[in-house]
Amino acid sequence: MTATFREVLSSYPLRMFSITTFVICAIVLVADGMDAQFLGIVAPLVIEEFGVDGGTFGFAMSAALVGFGLGSWSGGWLGDTIGRRWSLAIAATIFSLGTIAASTSGDVTQMAFWRLVSGLGFGSAYANGIALLGEWLPDKWRSVGITTISVGTPAGGMVVSAMAPTLLDSYSWRGSFVFLGILTFLCVIMIVAFLRDSPTWLLAKGKVDEARKALQKITTDAVELVPERHDTDVAGGESIGVLHRTNLRVNIGVGVAFTSATMVAYGVLLWTTTLLTGKGWDLDDAAYAVAFAGLTSIFGSIAAGLIIQHFGSKLTMMTFSGSLFVTLIALTIALESSSGASDGEGNMIIVGLIGLAAALFSASVACMYAIMTHAYPPSCRSAGIGFGIFMGRFGPILSSGFGGKLLDIGDGSSVPFFAVLCVGSLLISAAAFVVDRPIPPASKKDEVPADAPPPFAD
Repeated sequence: MTATFREVLSSYPLRMFSITTFVICAIVLVADGMDAQFLGIVAPLVIEEFGVDGGTFGFAMSAALVGFGLGSWSGGWLGDTIGRRWSLAIAATIFSLGTIAASTSGDVTQMAFWRLVSGLGFGSAYANGIALLGEWLPDKWRSVGITTISVGTPAGGMVVSAMAPTLLDSYSWRGSFVFLGILTFLCVIMIVAFLRDSPTWLLAKGKVDEARKALQKITTDAVELVPERHDTDVAGGESIGVLHRTNLRVNIGVGVAFTSATMVAYGVLLWTTTLLTGKGWDLDDAAYAVAFAGLTSIFGSIAAGLIIQHFGSKLTMMTFSGSLFVTLIALTIALESSSGASDGEGNMIIVGLIGLAAALFSASVACMYAIMTHAYPPSCRSAGIGFGIFMGRFGPILSSGFGGKLLDIGDGSSVPFFAVLCVGSLLISAAAFVVDRPIPPASKKDEVPADAPPPFAD
């Protein structure tokens, strides 16, 4: 019997190799988040040692973001060219060695250089890890798996925040960078030892024998694999790139929605402390609101996979976009009517609305990863995901660059700031109205019972 690997994969219950791939990809992205966020945690110590002010050191802090954007697209292209597995291993090696090298920095310029190098690995790891996992998960679990591992950055930040006091006491900030880099390098060993490129990618590259061998990770039944057909397939069946005309609507929808979602996300996360202290809150209370937002963002991302799998991406993204718009309006009203630190009940409402907004914008970002995994064909899937991540880097740039100016324009009022974020929340719906290859809702008939007989057995 002939079938695509996706059809074979979705015809069996979830296999152990798929679970293993999920676990390793999740570990890699959590390690990615740990290395990426550690500098922010130790920044006061590094600033003191370098003898510079915070503004000057911001150059080093932002370098990783620049590298992340560049690395996601270029690393994604590499994944489409030589394979997701080896590209993921290269990415983990780069950010591992970059993290170790950062420990040798003697000034801001050197730190910025090594953070730029590390950022290239951070971005490439995300693009290839998500693409690789998406091709090893059956339809029923794909969106849930993708949105779950997409929380690697905040999860890694939480882990390294908990580890930081012990690391700093034992190794100083320089030794801690070395420790984390060595720890990350263990991920490279796991990638090479246990992960494999999917038959979907191998067949797209004409590697039939390797695809058959990889199929044994799922089943030993006699199946004649055929290449996966996609909506973008053109005459002659040649591979296409991200910027091919058939991807135009996906590129526009993903670019607009991803940029808008990250603009709202970083707008809330970067400026909440400033907004709340400006209303008379204590710094500790304002920091608690940000921490609560970080926690709800993780739950929102994981829940997004379950929701998008059941209801499809169109309805899900429209709902997230509209709900976020309403939440931001409610948050604006609550802040404008707040009487400051003494308003206990009102402040709890504000914290709750900030947490709800974080869950919604994080769910929107997570769903974008699932949409990209579905919408881009195997020939450019990693690069397509990298393109979306690259576009998403403009969101933090916009939020950090214009957030303060909007607050200055408000002169004590948060209305101008949140007016822009509300526009951004509505533009997230571009993922629903512009993308022409949405994730369809799940169908009961597609579910495979655990005790079902092998569908491709002789």
